[in-house]
Amino acid sequence: MGPISQFIEHHYRHFNAAALKDAAKGYKAHIDSGKKMFVTLAGAMSTAELGISLAEMIREGKVHGISCTGANLEEDLYNAVAHNSYERIPNYRDLTPKDEWDLVSRHLNRVTDTCIPEEEAIRKLFHFFKKYLDEAMAKGESYFPHQYMYKIILDPEFQAQFQIPRENSWMLAAAERNLPIFVPGWEDSTTGNITCSESLLNPDVLKAVKTGLHYMQEMVRWYKETTDGKGELGFFQIGGGIAGDFPICVVPLIQQDLEEPAKFWSYFAQITDAQESYGGYSGALPNEKITWGKLDIDTPKFVIHSDATIVAPLIFSYVLGK
Repeated sequence: MGPISQFIEHHYRHFNAAALKDAAKGYKAHIDSGKKMFVTLAGAMSTAELGISLAEMIREGKVHGISCTGANLEEDLYNAVAHNSYERIPNYRDLTPKDEWDLVSRHLNRVTDTCIPEEEAIRKLFHFFKKYLDEAMAKGESYFPHQYMYKIILDPEFQAQFQIPRENSWMLAAAERNLPIFVPGWEDSTTGNITCSESLLNPDVLKAVKTGLHYMQEMVRWYKETTDGKGELGFFQIGGGIAGDFPICVVPLIQQDLEEPAKFWSYFAQITDAQESYGGYSGALPNEKITWGKLDIDTPKFVIHSDATIVAPLIFSYVLGK
């Protein structure tokens, strides 16, 4: 056990700190027992450079599948090739509407305290995306969005433009292992938006990109295959929203809609700063998920009410024994 883990063990004794430690210990015990873990990424975790710790988790076999927003999928690649052109805005809370307009006039897209440059990141990535999209259409082939991103990040020409250490890209780590990724609602990402504009000009684009229902079909197939026999999957949720809501539904889908046997998720943890509320879904407590047939009564359940950019790297460090 390294110094970070020792610090957590010694200091994190109560309240959210204790919940963090319990979730980390539960994650580690889950993996150490031979079970697998599924991670979901909401928010802007790629722009927050979670890849620094998540990539190592992937390389060390501590993550076996990922569900993420389209933004997190593309923003790891943006950061990889445009990092030097990003601008950080430490005083973002003090910006006026005029300040914001000045940023967009400079083609800078703000994500909290960080601005993503239009030309160096967004347009550069879509140049590569369009290359592989055109190839697929010419061959009559169809791929998931993450498969296109895998092709791009493994492309030597793209890799030659890296501005970050290769080990800090979680998408590169995932691509090298062909990690299963599920991207619900990809259409509302920047790359998804641009691809939609392409499809309005050329309907054949729609034939070359698999999206929502295809992803859910693949989620069902993969979940059944992964949990067959003695296999079990845990669920580690960073944030809320569609990245978590989409994959966790696979158990009731199999049990209630397909009317086939399925194991429950065997571990559940969520990092969130959303408070549970009546009618709130992303902020719902894990017990509510029992009533929806997603978690079992005995599933280990943890909720850490805090900022994921602080909590996730600490938990990952603990699982890695740092």
